[in-house]
Amino acid sequence: MAEPESLETAAEHERILREVDSTDTACLGPTLRSVYDGAEHGRFMEKLDARIRNHDREIEKMCNFHYQGFVDSITEFLKVRAEAQKLKNQVTDTNRKLQLESKQLVGAMEELRQCRLQQWNISATVDKLSQCLPVLEMESKLREQMKSKR
Repeated sequence: MAEPESLETAAEHERILREVDSTDTACLGPTLRSVYDGAEHGRFMEKLDARIRNHDREIEKMCNFHYQGFVDSITEFLKVRAEAQKLKNQVTDTNRKLQLESKQLVGAMEELRQCRLQQWNISATVDKLSQCLPVLEMESKLREQMKSKR
């Protein structure tokens, strides 16, 4: 009759282990109390240790499975970082060159503006002098006439 009792105890321990494995921690206190109230808590601890070792092996397998992917991702990240640094250096160099060229362009544009302003001033002066020319010619004729009448 000891055989059915140990099967019954084993089934009870298995039920308790499932409760411990569950995420519901509210039942954990009464569950552990039932283990310590029974006479087989040493046997339960052995089963719990075996379950813990099994979970540890599963976690280790999962970590090993994903570790290579992690290493590959880090390697790829380092390559991308190096390429990003090269790209940043190229952009910085291009920006420096553009700044230099744009300063020269701004200088040339300022010279062109000054030349256009000077050209406009000359044209305006010629127009104004052209408007004054008949008056100057009349003044010159008047002087000649005044000189000849004396």
